[in-house]
Amino acid sequence: MADTHEASHASTVAQEGHAIPHTEPKPGGVLANWRSFGPGIVAAATGVGAADLVATLIAGQKFGYALLWACIVGTLMKIALVEGVGRYTLATGNTMFHGWRTLGKWTAWYFAPYLIVWGFVYGAAGTSGVGLAMSALIPGTSTALWAVISGILCFVMAWFGRYGFIEKLMSIMVVVMFFTVVGIATLSLRHLPEILTGLVPSMPDGSFVYVMSLAGGIGGTVTLAAYGYWFREKGWHGPAWMNIMRLDNTFAYLLTGLFVIAMLIIGGDLLYSANLSVQSGDRGLVDLADVLHDRYGAVVSNIYLVGFLAAAFSSILGVWNGVSLMFADFVGHMKHLPAEHPDTVTGGKYFRWYVLWLTFPPMLMHFLGKPTALVLTYGVMGALFMPFLAITLLVLLNSKAVPKEWRYGIFGNIVVGAVAVIFIILGGDQLLGYIMD
Repeated sequence: MADTHEASHASTVAQEGHAIPHTEPKPGGVLANWRSFGPGIVAAATGVGAADLVATLIAGQKFGYALLWACIVGTLMKIALVEGVGRYTLATGNTMFHGWRTLGKWTAWYFAPYLIVWGFVYGAAGTSGVGLAMSALIPGTSTALWAVISGILCFVMAWFGRYGFIEKLMSIMVVVMFFTVVGIATLSLRHLPEILTGLVPSMPDGSFVYVMSLAGGIGGTVTLAAYGYWFREKGWHGPAWMNIMRLDNTFAYLLTGLFVIAMLIIGGDLLYSANLSVQSGDRGLVDLADVLHDRYGAVVSNIYLVGFLAAAFSSILGVWNGVSLMFADFVGHMKHLPAEHPDTVTGGKYFRWYVLWLTFPPMLMHFLGKPTALVLTYGVMGALFMPFLAITLLVLLNSKAVPKEWRYGIFGNIVVGAVAVIFIILGGDQLLGYIMD
């Protein structure tokens, strides 16, 4: 993707302390700037990790193609939600954390512990997905060792790399994961009439939680809020980029939406119809490789594992870069530093603090086991994040801090309001599950 800093020039300076100068895209609209697309791909690929894939696979295993419609609804919801993040950032010139701070100091009391706990647990969980894929591709090798190696690779790329490099690498991985998994799903097209019945909304017995998960949970983490940080890295500053941001976001989530739909179709064909099951954790994705091997042979099984690896690694690489930028911005606000302060940008001191935190302390969990209390805290706080994001977007994008033309209208409020309700239901179910366990 082209670096838009070269094609942009400063125009106006936003009024608020953490805003930065606006830039302009090339003349000629979206068609002249299509090479600027990329932050959406990074955000979407980061959000869809191993846990999301296995959740979709199990939905297909249990209900066949019946919940295909929920995958489509979920894709549209992510487009609406992430566009809200982009709209706020471009319209005000400020980051999401700046917006949250305007709602009160309570946001920091939630966000700070969440980032710390989330980073520690995800640092182990995300790299474990890569480890599983690699140990399946190279039998006899250690999952934990591959997990450690993947964490170190992400550490090096985040520490020394710049956004442009990471975007290009993740774009390649998205292409790999798309063509491998979607390609395998085309082997199920002989069932197309049955697959198409899944477009009609239905709720089979016992499917409520799965519908909520597919509609609201797939690809939904703190990484959605990182979208604005990535396009700031790209050089998009100001409302002139609004249409480009919308198309970038829509294209990316449609692409990953097709990827998720492909996983559901594979689960419906290979597992539901044959009455087979896979494990509920990331190991379920390796179980699927065994099923593919039995049905289609080693070549198709290995192609799938390459796609699984690309999905898992792109997810953790995006976190090492994007969530580290969020943490750096958080510290910058706490210290009242100006926007683009050297300590808060990619490669800055606070960015590197979080990269270290993601990489090395979580390695203990690969060898010593998962601390139950910490994992429970991670789950509870994570269940609250998506409702937090949806509700705060509703407040911020109806506030006077956002120019009137970029606030939510009636349609936007209805859509994001519905998203917020779904996330509240899903988060409540997750919280109840943790309490009951």
